[in-house]
Amino acid sequence: MLIGTVCTLLSAAGLGAALLVARRRRYALALRVAAVALLPVGLAMTGVVRFVVTMTFDPVAWAGFGVLGTAALLFLTGRLASGRGRPAPAAPAAGPAAAPGRPLPAAGAGRGAGRGAEDASDFSEIEAILKKHGI
Repeated sequence: MLIGTVCTLLSAAGLGAALLVARRRRYALALRVAAVALLPVGLAMTGVVRFVVTMTFDPVAWAGFGVLGTAALLFLTGRLASGRGRPAPAAPAAGPAAAPGRPLPAAGAGRGAGRGAEDASDFSEIEAILKKHGI
């Protein structure tokens, strides 16, 4: 009974505000204010307000919200720990033209001819990185 009265008073006040806005010839805003003003009465008539009020003072409902929050927190933590929350690193393009700074193999060289020099340059780069870090 009290819930219905409070919701009716809220809606009446909101409709009064909508009328004041409409007198200023702002009809679109007045329609939006009237729509929001009718929400408390509509929620009271459907029983949603009574449900929310009884749930608000129910400790079991609050414990349920706590469990749901903990579950969401655990899910997000697991997702971040597995690395699925981060974007995947871009895959390097294949082929000799994709690596800038590397010389292209000679046109007449076979598969095995240019491979030794390329491997040596790879190892020299790795060796330079290891020396830089003192390893």
